[in-house]
Amino acid sequence: MIQVDVNIMGQAYKLSCKEGEDRALREAAAYLDAKMCAIRDSSRIKGTDRIAVMAALGMTTELLATKSPEGPLSGLSLSEVKQKMTQMHEVMDQALTPQENLF
Repeated sequence: MIQVDVNIMGQAYKLSCKEGEDRALREAAAYLDAKMCAIRDSSRIKGTDRIAVMAALGMTTELLATKSPEGPLSGLSLSEVKQKMTQMHEVMDQALTPQENLF
């Protein structure tokens, strides 16, 4: 585990994550920070806890909107979708590598 320093709405946090996952954690924290700051700046909602709940609800709505009830990826978690994408990239790399030698 490694330590990652992030700021959310001006508050510093020291978080732990697995090695190699720090970039994704920083991106997630930056996304959350942007959502929370937008809510704080554009509404009368006060209190970090209420702002965090509103941001979480908005982000959950975004996530659920991306899930399709039909299709080959329905029912998969985000990490499972990422794993499938990685596998597809590996198959494409294997197929395209011999083609590079032709040019």
